[in-house]
Amino acid sequence: MFFLVGFLNAQVSNFSDIDFKKADSVALSNHGEDLTSLPELSFKLTASLTTDVERFRAIYRWVCTNIANDYGLYLKNNRKRQRFKDDSLKLEEWNTKFRRKLFKKLQKKKRTICTGYAYLVKSLANFANIECEIVQGYGRVSTTNIKTLDLPNHSWNAVKLNGKWYLCDPTWASGIPKPKTGKFHFKYNDGFFLANPKLFAVNHFPIESRWWLLEDNIPSFEQFLNAPVIYGKAYKNLELHNEPQQMHHNIKKHGKVTFAYVLKNSINTEDVKLLLDDGFDNSKTSPTSISINNTCLKLEHQFNKTGFYDVHLYLGEDLISTYTVEVTNN
Repeated sequence: MFFLVGFLNAQVSNFSDIDFKKADSVALSNHGEDLTSLPELSFKLTASLTTDVERFRAIYRWVCTNIANDYGLYLKNNRKRQRFKDDSLKLEEWNTKFRRKLFKKLQKKKRTICTGYAYLVKSLANFANIECEIVQGYGRVSTTNIKTLDLPNHSWNAVKLNGKWYLCDPTWASGIPKPKTGKFHFKYNDGFFLANPKLFAVNHFPIESRWWLLEDNIPSFEQFLNAPVIYGKAYKNLELHNEPQQMHHNIKKHGKVTFAYVLKNSINTEDVKLLLDDGFDNSKTSPTSISINNTCLKLEHQFNKTGFYDVHLYLGEDLISTYTVEVTNN
């Protein structure tokens, strides 16, 4: 229980007495402001607010709703980094060249990738005398190829508020880039603001261990690579993803897989569905058993047919997580 309390302190629930409506209103009223003077922009976003958490909220919300994610730029950078990963001189030369291009595009077109998001949040926060850092590391989404994930591929922020460090991811909070079209759609996700470090750890792996903000049970890189895929809606619905802790499962016919979560809000059992996809057919079904005790959700599903299944958890219409299950004969 001590461990649970320890990391739960470092998330947005620590500010349950703060109403962020004013900070959000300030961010929205400054929509469309340019980036020619970051000190001036920071002042506009924070001058009327009284607490650091509200000031940071206005900065964060402004960045998430004004800066577009440039997926094509991300792909180009990733290809070049993979190409030069075994040549440190060429890799550093590319990184230097790319940073200049990145910040030029950020300033002129307000388009960037994760590095630009994290840089902008840090800069605006620092101008408001809020301690904020860029965290470099690895991020996993549904399209991440873990077999080639050998270089850091993501950046996010840590911010110090009332003497404690908190985590947030402005890139993933801003919206959804469409890989097939390259188009970006703004759709703010509040779940990545001062997120629970334990949930954050499922798909964020910082290079520097201090940025886990965990007191215990820090994942190894192998555990991170083998973890389930969780989606943006997980941050909207979950406090914790407890089990299973790995994505892939091998079970015998009629075997069961157990799933356990801590919810942010109460739900009804009929809202809990599993979508099972065996490569030929897919359909939503209710788990074999569901137990909800306050905000603790536990479910089991029995697999009575052999095959290889992608298993997707839905809470209502929200896709939460994905697992794979291989079912073989006894």
